[in-house]
Amino acid sequence: MSTDDLPQARTLRWLAALGLVFGLASAAAAQGTNGPIPPFKDDLFSRQTVLESRDDGAFEVIDYQEQRDINGRDEEPERRVKSAYVDTAVSHRQQVNETLSLGGMRLDVTRVGPLENAAFTVIFIHGRGGDRRLGANDFSFGGNFNRLKNLTVTSGGTYYAPSVPGFDPNGAADVAALIRFVFENSKGRPVILACASMGNFICQSVSRDKEAVRYLKGLVVMGGPPDPGFLTTPAAKLRIPVFFSHGSADKVYKAEEQIAVYQKMISKAYPTRFRLFRTGGHGTPVRMSDWREILNFMLTQAAR
Repeated sequence: MSTDDLPQARTLRWLAALGLVFGLASAAAAQGTNGPIPPFKDDLFSRQTVLESRDDGAFEVIDYQEQRDINGRDEEPERRVKSAYVDTAVSHRQQVNETLSLGGMRLDVTRVGPLENAAFTVIFIHGRGGDRRLGANDFSFGGNFNRLKNLTVTSGGTYYAPSVPGFDPNGAADVAALIRFVFENSKGRPVILACASMGNFICQSVSRDKEAVRYLKGLVVMGGPPDPGFLTTPAAKLRIPVFFSHGSADKVYKAEEQIAVYQKMISKAYPTRFRLFRTGGHGTPVRMSDWREILNFMLTQAAR
């Protein structure tokens, strides 16, 4: 047995992680912000109109208008956002494409931020037909990935966008290996796994992996298929926070089915949030989800 597997070693790593998260929170409080992640272009991304709120704000219906939120935001609709929404310095200075060797497996990833000692790590899993380029594109989806990069790196974190070879057990094993890799490289600091569309099958598999969930501190489900059995998983037993975002007019995965999962969770006082974009379609959550809100929720939960 490695000394890293001893209970006292795991405890020390976790205490170090908590100390770093609390340090982020203290710095944010000193700056007058409402969470450990300070603002970045909040006037463009975070000022969303809440049409309905319940469960003490855990569930919100957000105003979404295609004419405003796509045509008014993009220089070339659905292809290139207006320049005001992005700051590409982080991509030029800290973004690399690399192939990781993970226990005999090889995984292509885009990494933005340090390889080691990250304050926290975000891993984004694409949907069907995608690869690492989707999560690394600064200009698609209204610049939301560029904002995620900036929010993460300016707070000392690291962002990974892997190319998942499939949404089957092999793909899930690759992602589980990546989760452990970044957990160890960051000395046990929080790892957040975000899955979009069909990529949520990876999140579902990881949530059932007793080993992988030991290294996780948050799950983000963006327009993904529902998991009615989530509350029985090892992830749920560890009360790993879950943040849902979904379009009310999603024709691929019905919003009502995902809301039903959320309602089961909130009835158990589970740490969860749900953001429903009224009239939004299948791709709306990737474009419109407020990453600063998501990261602040996850890291605040991790510090408790």
